[in-house]
Amino acid sequence: MENLSKSPTTFTSNMPMSILAAATFATSQGALHTVWENFSNGGNFMYPLLVCLLIGFTVIIFKLLTLRRSIIIPPALAYEVDRFEQRVEAGSAEQLLEEFEKGKTALARLASVAVRNRGKSQADISDAVQTTARHEVLHLNAGMTALDVVITVSPLLGLLGTASGLAFLFQEMAKAGDMSNTQIIAQGIAVALNTTIFGLAITVPCVIAQSFFNRQIESFTTELEMLLSKLVHVCQKARSPQK
Repeated sequence: MENLSKSPTTFTSNMPMSILAAATFATSQGALHTVWENFSNGGNFMYPLLVCLLIGFTVIIFKLLTLRRSIIIPPALAYEVDRFEQRVEAGSAEQLLEEFEKGKTALARLASVAVRNRGKSQADISDAVQTTARHEVLHLNAGMTALDVVITVSPLLGLLGTASGLAFLFQEMAKAGDMSNTQIIAQGIAVALNTTIFGLAITVPCVIAQSFFNRQIESFTTELEMLLSKLVHVCQKARSPQK
């Protein structure tokens, strides 16, 4: 009897959550239906816009995975590079040299080039490091050109789709000989504007992502330059290690 007396209260307390979940699901379903309806009404230009959306989304995910400090400038390795001169003076640099050679991060690869050219002139070491650094910068910027193309093309495709839709609308109305029905004109313009809306909706997050990634690349490049300039100076003073 006690369990039965508690069950109505439990059921009543769960009702608001159930209603909220159902309302949220219904709202999301309605929003998806509206998006799909607008996409379907947008015409053929929606398909290249969909391609732009997929490219932009893919590039953003790719850059989020690859522009990470842990695979470009690991803090522990950056600390060791910064105190490389002390390690050399203390005679404990061999382990660090092996870490440079086996490392798979951008900093490790560049530091390895500098170390392999120890004992040469500063100009020779700098040239060797800069050659490798150009490849690393290309890796850092991988995908940014595609993102830039999406940012440029998406709004233009949207405008082109809108212009095409408006031209088709007025052409059909002229054929029908009825230019006085403002409701039909308004509906036609609303449908034609779908491509512009979709184009801008794709462009805005891509612009934000591009600004963020460019700032990250600039920050990593500057930090690499500072660490390597110090390492090049140390390697220029040192003798090449004996094999």
